[in-house]
This record gives sequence, structure tokens and C-alpha cells, in this order.
Amino acid sequence: MVTSTSGATKECPVTQTAVPPAVAPAAAVRRRRARPSWTGWGFVGPFMAVFALVFLAPIAYSLWISLFRTQLVGGTTFVGLENYQRALADPQFWSALGRVTLFLAVQVPVMLGIALLVALAIDSGRLYGRDFFRISIFLPYAVPAVVATLMWGFMYGTRFGLVGNINDAFGVSLPNPLSPDLVLAAIGNIVTWEFVGYNMLIFYSALRTVPTSLYEAAEIDGAGQWRVITAIKLPAIRGALVVAGIFSIIGSFQLFNEPSILQSLAPNAITTYFTPNLYAFSLSFSGQQYNYSATVALIMGVLTMVIAYVVQLRGMRKEA
Repeated sequence: MVTSTSGATKECPVTQTAVPPAVAPAAAVRRRRARPSWTGWGFVGPFMAVFALVFLAPIAYSLWISLFRTQLVGGTTFVGLENYQRALADPQFWSALGRVTLFLAVQVPVMLGIALLVALAIDSGRLYGRDFFRISIFLPYAVPAVVATLMWGFMYGTRFGLVGNINDAFGVSLPNPLSPDLVLAAIGNIVTWEFVGYNMLIFYSALRTVPTSLYEAAEIDGAGQWRVITAIKLPAIRGALVVAGIFSIIGSFQLFNEPSILQSLAPNAITTYFTPNLYAFSLSFSGQQYNYSATVALIMGVLTMVIAYVVQLRGMRKEA
């Protein structure tokens, strides 16, 4: 209401303000959010299909056939967990498991220790020609396992190999690396030669991510090289140490290539049940015992998974 000078009153028209376009109602927004989106599955779908085909399906099939027994007389019969009971009471299986456990307990610490020392030496910056040493140590990993095993098997030979040539040249009698007492150590030497460079690269890559400010602070405090290693470098690469340890544990329990190739060179030292994987292979392809072979493989898979998981938990707990 506006009062004029003449005393009459006039009504002022209300100004119409422009209302901004309203945001979509909350119900519509909720409906849009609830609508499933298949875009993500379009990206991961091909991987999931391949993963299910080459990983999940073989495991499921192995689990299925491990519950049966196939015989020449009687055909295939369902036996339930009888194959697993047989494996747990099989002395050959336990012999193979004990052998790879010993291999793991000795070879893995030696290999990781050498790889860590080499990585620390290269990262220190005091090693002359570090690029050459880094490539040279990593190079054996590029050699296929079959070729590396054949090469070392030839050098181990006492009749036509390097050991035999040394015996003839110097008139000595070096022990046979392919004898039953030394063949496991000989295989450990091959595996160490193959994978030191691989683990060294993991450790060296982790060391390169350590902030230089930590080294500068340690230098100001007067810390020596040993103190820098124990207080800065090793804690910083603890995650890499755990990862390398898990990979090495899995590789030790899956030991197959080296003993299977050397078996023809040392048949008296490497039996068909030298390792669990070689035992499962022999059962399947030589003994035609597919059901029991699947059982052995599944037991080793579960055991490897449990041990690797325990190592991972302990590593994460220490890191935290």
C-alpha cells in the first residue's frame, strides 16, 4: 500500500521475480541412482570371463574329480573325501612336502638376502658401474627356466660337464652335484641364480621411492651408513620384502621345472615324488590317477595359500 499526496491510497503492483528452474525432484534423483549401471561391467566383463574360464573353472573341475575314483574295473565311483584321507596318509606326499619345505627354509632366505645386499649396494651410489651390475644381475631372469636348467645341468655333469672337466684338468674329485645328497642344493643354486635379479629389482625400485629428505636429515644427525640402512631403508621397503617373500614361498611350493628337467640327468636322485607338483604330474600323466592327482594339487594349493596369507598378515602387522 502506498499513500499519495492527495490522501488516496493506491495499491502497488507486486513485482514478479523469475523463478530459477527447479532441480529435479528428490524422488526422480533416487530413481536414477537406483537404476543399475552396466558401464563398469562392460570394462571388467572380459577379464571376469577369462578369469572364470582359466582359473575358477579348472579349480572347480579339480575339486569335482577329486571326489571320485576311476578304476579299470568298476569305472568311476564317488568316494567323497577318501582321496584326501589317502593323501594325508601318503608317505610319498609327505616326503615331497618336507623336501620343498626344507628348500623354502634354506633357499628363500639366501636368495632374498643376496638380492637385498645387491640392491643396497646399487642404491648406495658408491658402486662403480652400477648400471652394468644392475643389468648383469637381472639378466639371468630373462633366461627361460628350461634353458637355465639345461645349462646348469650340463655344468653339473661329472662325465662331460664342467665338474668333470675340472676333475680331469686338476686331478681332483669334486662331489657330484646331481647325487641324491646334493641335488636339492644344486636345484637351489639354479633357482637362486634365476631369481636374484628379479627380487633385486623389486628391492631397488622400492629404495628409489625413499624421500631424499630422510637421508639429508640422517646426515645432519651424523648417522652412518649402517644406521641409515637399519633405520631408514629397511623399514621403508618392508612392503617390498613381504611381497618378495610371498612370491618366493609360492614359487618354492610350486617347484617343478628344475627337478623335472634334471630328472633325466639324475634319475637315481630325483624320484617321481621329488616335489608335490612333480608327484601330481607323475600321478596324472604316468599313473593315470587323475582323481588322486587333483587331490594332491588341491591340498598343495590350499596349503600354499594359507602360508602366504599368514606371511602377509605378519608383514602387515609389523608394518603397522
